[in-house]
Amino acid sequence: MDEIARIRKAYEGRIEQGVIDRYSLFFPGELYMLQRREEETLRLLARHGLTSLRDLTILDVGCGRGTRFIDWMRWGALPSSIYGIDLLEPFIKEARQNVPGSHVAVGAADHLPFPAGSFDLVVQSTVFTSILDPSLKEAVASEMARILRPNGFILWYDFRYPSFFNRNVRPIKLAELKSLFPGRQIVWRSLTLLPPIARKLAPVSMSACRVLESSMPLLRSHYLALIGGAPA
Repeated sequence: MDEIARIRKAYEGRIEQGVIDRYSLFFPGELYMLQRREEETLRLLARHGLTSLRDLTILDVGCGRGTRFIDWMRWGALPSSIYGIDLLEPFIKEARQNVPGSHVAVGAADHLPFPAGSFDLVVQSTVFTSILDPSLKEAVASEMARILRPNGFILWYDFRYPSFFNRNVRPIKLAELKSLFPGRQIVWRSLTLLPPIARKLAPVSMSACRVLESSMPLLRSHYLALIGGAPA
């Protein structure tokens, strides 16, 4: 089985198991983690002058059901300027229903069906940790860089610690992130209180979650990064 087929099978299994239901925002831990991610993402974009998204063309690699499309629209992006690609046809069908007017397609990220320099912003969220084959990681990173405009950015969110419950994922360390985009400027920070802690603590106190996350960097499970600039 090749790597893309393995990834597709793993996510089809998650659909069958109803794993998506575990991430409902009616659970305080999930709500806390999403709100913190949104807060820091907007702060990072604003720091780099991306406070108006209306004229930006955005691609979400591994877009799933298009849930993040709604965020980009709330932040000012136009549906007609939002594109997405995902391996799973059921996800793409749902994305079309969720965000009419956006552009979504079934496909693999190692061969993106777009011309070079097509996008102002390319987004990936927990895609690379689902890829275990180093050569496929490199191919996906190369494609993301290829379709990026010279003054564009890649927005990255992925986890840095291993999952003891999911053998189909592997963490991405900072050194590996830098090696995937050689010569490019990378601004990063650690983010997200470890999910097992957030899910137990948030129903009691979201303020306590925030204190732990801000004061103990080792308890932050993910990296949030903005990658830009032409290679040196």
